[in-house]
This record gives sequence, C-alpha cells and structure tokens, in this order.
Amino acid sequence: MDDKTTTLAEIKAVIFAFAEERDWGQFHDPKNLVMAIASELGELSDHFRWVTNQDSRRVAQERESAAAIASELADIMMFAFEFATVCGIDVAAAIEAKLKVNSERYPVEKARGTARKYNQL
Repeated sequence: MDDKTTTLAEIKAVIFAFAEERDWGQFHDPKNLVMAIASELGELSDHFRWVTNQDSRRVAQERESAAAIASELADIMMFAFEFATVCGIDVAAAIEAKLKVNSERYPVEKARGTARKYNQL
C-alpha cells in the first residue's frame, strides 16, 4: 500500500478486517477508539517534547526517530479510520465539508502568513 495508489475505502476495509479477525469489535466502540487516539497522540507528542519548533523538523527526519514517529502516526490513523468506519463517517466527504467551512473562516486575504484563529482575523 502507498498514498498514491491506495484508496481510503481500501485502508478502512483492511483496518476493519484486521480488528474483526481478532474479535476486537466488541472493544472498539466510539468512546474507546477516541481514547485510543488520544493515548497514541500522547505517544507521538512525546517524540517532540522539549524541542524547539525548528528542531522538531530535524527530529521528524532523523533515522533514529523517524520510524518510531511513523509508527505512532500509523496507530493514530488506524484508530481514526476505524472510528470513522464504526461511526459511519465518510472521511473524504467530512474533509471536504471541513475545508469548505475553513475556507470561509480563513479567507486567503486575511489568513495568509498568520496563525491567528478565525475570530481574530
């Protein structure tokens, strides 16, 4: 699998099948999946604790940490895709809808080059 050739539907199906083969569906309800995402996000965050913003780019690319960071991101994404499956969320449609909202909240002429929140633009 790779980003260029694998569809979201394929990813969701593979992850769901993996959990189903192990009878984990009984544990993978929306609440527990959200808790798993939060836990894995903490593990990913740990790689960047106490480094500067500039150094965070280096940490993400270093051979010693890049594989572990990718593994933590994979955990987060797998739980997120399973959450979407369990909740009946079409990920592509949800992203498209959110980008529409964000494009209205963050018009280019006001948001370019600033990290301010939409209500501060």
